[in-house]
Amino acid sequence: MDGVITVALGGAGSSREFLDGSRRWTAQLPSLRIGRGVYRPGWRWSLHAGPQTGVPSEAHTGYVEAGQMAVRGADGREVTVGPGEAFSAGPGHDAWVIGDEPCVALDFEVVMR
Repeated sequence: MDGVITVALGGAGSSREFLDGSRRWTAQLPSLRIGRGVYRPGWRWSLHAGPQTGVPSEAHTGYVEAGQMAVRGADGREVTVGPGEAFSAGPGHDAWVIGDEPCVALDFEVVMR
């Protein structure tokens, strides 16, 4: 790639609203897709996102900016991630917001060419 590319998170056509009103925006770069989600208290992948997609959750690598989220792997291991923490979750995990504050999280997906 030559030059520099910029893409705004939140541009037209790059957002998705979940069943509970939580929202996720994406930005697509040549080698990386970046998502930023604002997940409302009570949000849960298996209740508010999975039914929309009809497929199990995919692997995610992310970083929490604010709030807290619990993540349970397909193996049953459960962790809590909070502000300033990065995480990696394999396919088939579930995740949900903990507490009364929204969870704001980034996620990153390498795009194979």
